[in-house]
Amino acid sequence: MIIIYHQNNKIIETDFEGKTVIFSKKSIASNLFDIAGKYPEELIILCHQDLKSNLNTNKVQEIFHHKRIVASYNLSADSFLPEAIGYVDSSLFLNVKKEVSYPTWMMSTHVVGIHAEVLNALKKHVFEDSDFGYFLNSVLKLAMPLGLYCYSEPKLLIKRPDLIFPKFKKNNFLLFRFVKQHYKTRWIFLLFLNLFIYERKFALFPLFFTLFYNKRHLKDNVLEQIEIKSKKKVVKEGTIDVIIPTIGRKKYLHDFLTDLALQTYLPNTVVIVEQNPLKDSVSELDFIKSNNWPFRIKHIFTHQTGACNARNLALAEISSEWVFMADDDIRINKAFLEEGFEVIKKEGIEQATFGCYAPDYDESKKIKRRFQSGNFGSGCSIVKSKNIESLYYNTSFEFGYGEDSDYGMQIRNLGFDVIHSPQPEIIHLKAPIGGFREKHIMPWTNDLIQPKPSPTVMLYNLLNVTRTQLKGYKTTLFFKYYRVQKIKNPVKYYNNYKVQWDRSLYWANKLNRKE
Repeated sequence: MIIIYHQNNKIIETDFEGKTVIFSKKSIASNLFDIAGKYPEELIILCHQDLKSNLNTNKVQEIFHHKRIVASYNLSADSFLPEAIGYVDSSLFLNVKKEVSYPTWMMSTHVVGIHAEVLNALKKHVFEDSDFGYFLNSVLKLAMPLGLYCYSEPKLLIKRPDLIFPKFKKNNFLLFRFVKQHYKTRWIFLLFLNLFIYERKFALFPLFFTLFYNKRHLKDNVLEQIEIKSKKKVVKEGTIDVIIPTIGRKKYLHDFLTDLALQTYLPNTVVIVEQNPLKDSVSELDFIKSNNWPFRIKHIFTHQTGACNARNLALAEISSEWVFMADDDIRINKAFLEEGFEVIKKEGIEQATFGCYAPDYDESKKIKRRFQSGNFGSGCSIVKSKNIESLYYNTSFEFGYGEDSDYGMQIRNLGFDVIHSPQPEIIHLKAPIGGFREKHIMPWTNDLIQPKPSPTVMLYNLLNVTRTQLKGYKTTLFFKYYRVQKIKNPVKYYNNYKVQWDRSLYWANKLNRKE
């Protein structure tokens, strides 16, 4: 491990097992690449000089358990990029929870660690910006979707110091440059518009100066030669339960249970929550008892419908180390669980959402790599049970949209990442019968002014995104919705949209109070 201490965008000293590493007066980025070239097997930690005594070297092996991990920690009240980046970027990686390990490409120069092998892979493909903060955020914004695992990690420091670094100076020139170089060009104009609408800022010069910058790219395979082989042991007992909410899909459920029975790695228990809203109805799943299954089946029958309630009932019955959260209309190959555990062990991950596609899904459009996902699939994920024992599906989302995403955010907010793995793959049949295809009457269904967006979508945003992300979403939805609605007079449409947005806020807040 090589430690580099820096201050005022310059390297002050280095430490490599008690020896000094030679560095030049060039930028920190240039020195980083030089040092990585000389010591290709080393982890490199960069630490602000004022944090030298607080660097937690005892946790380094735990944090960087494989070579593709980059972690940093920010001791300022804000981030290197202004909060206005939320007008452009709607991802969950912006709303960082500093108390826990949290996935984000928004890096801090206060303390950061990156493996030399990653730097060597990127060297010929990135710009060595003189501003180290810009360099870090630029590189990781590009590399995170390609399989670099990036985190805000409080364990990098022994304790949260009394020393809090000053806020970063707001710089619209830097912000517009970053947006131009890392997002589609249209976003610089939307950023300009949002700043004017919500902050009354007329950022014409920053917009103009983006003409002098080109978009940055990385090749899709730039990190593929870096093998992930985690030193973190995440599987101890290796036991797994399966949960399946179901309604009106007897044949599909039987087929999936047959897939589970043929697994090379058998589950301990399968928890089935069968729902039927008819008051005098009884279970139609006679095969649960008539067939001889190689695992225990816990069958719960309820007249209360709703996926959130059903999954909560099922999760309360979990007793194994792991849980496979499944749907009733999926198919898996006989080695699915075995291959799933191989991925989990190899990468040291505790939450994996697997590729889940319809049988006729275009092969060329499937995601081919593992990466930190912004999604969570309630019907295609394997999760470590202890990480979710305090969590539940928010029933305010029942019969609406967003419960999967919200549950994934609850997991991340506790400090547990979610990784998308393309393999082993799940086939989602999207059964034409059963499920929740009958239109549920929501409290706002008969309102004269229909809320826009759906109140459950608004609720997700209120619970999980930043202030500027919500406002940016309001603007983009305004333009998207205009094309598909009937009011073509722009003034009338604007006035109507404001009312619809306010109604959505009203219902979302009412749903939130319900919980």
